Amino acid sequence: MIRLSRAQVRKIDELAVQRFKIPGVVLMENAAHAAADVAWSMLTGRHGMVLILCGGGNNGGDGLAVARHLHNRGLDIRIALTVDPAKYRGEALANWEIVRAMGLPASQIDIAGLSSMRPILIIDAIFGTGLTEAPREPFPQIVQAVSKLAAPILAIDIPSGLDCDTGNPLGAACIAAHRTVTFVAEKAGFGNPEAIEYLGEVCVADIGCPRELIGEVARSG
Repeated sequence: MIRLSRAQVRKIDELAVQRFKIPGVVLMENAAHAAADVAWSMLTGRHGMVLILCGGGNNGGDGLAVARHLHNRGLDIRIALTVDPAKYRGEALANWEIVRAMGLPASQIDIAGLSSMRPILIIDAIFGTGLTEAPREPFPQIVQAVSKLAAPILAIDIPSGLDCDTGNPLGAACIAAHRTVTFVAEKAGFGNPEAIEYLGEVCVADIGCPRELIGEVARSG
């Protein structure tokens, strides 16, 4: 089984764009489509509201793209932003602009208001594999509020707050997902038995990175 470190994940992303000329927005779109498929499978025909927690960076961009895919499948979605959308750049900004153009419901997260929500699924797209230090407030409050909603959680690429390389939480708070859809390959920290309580069931999704590239970077260590 291939497991990639944070540095290897970053290298694959860079080379996919630079050497293989795959636009970053294409990789994000492929990731979002795969994640939407997993989310759809978790719903098993149930109808209700899907809450999508979107942070900054590409993980938040993935969440925004997932939101529009699920909307197009007829689902009632709510996007809760954990960052000021003015901070979005690159592919994440592109997806934010699409979300706005589509008129999808998106607003800054209201932690107190989360307790009154009744989602049938929560999608965690707050932090990705690039996180290297303990998230600051209000992240611990968000984790606590989300855990009280008693809805299944799907983590995008990695549960927010989990260290990609060690599989341990980076701080006192970490999303505990029921399922994690991770991209390209499992991450190095997924081999840590203690990570299972945060990862839940793991599935690996292909986002279009050439398998030759994945093998090359994996062998490079």
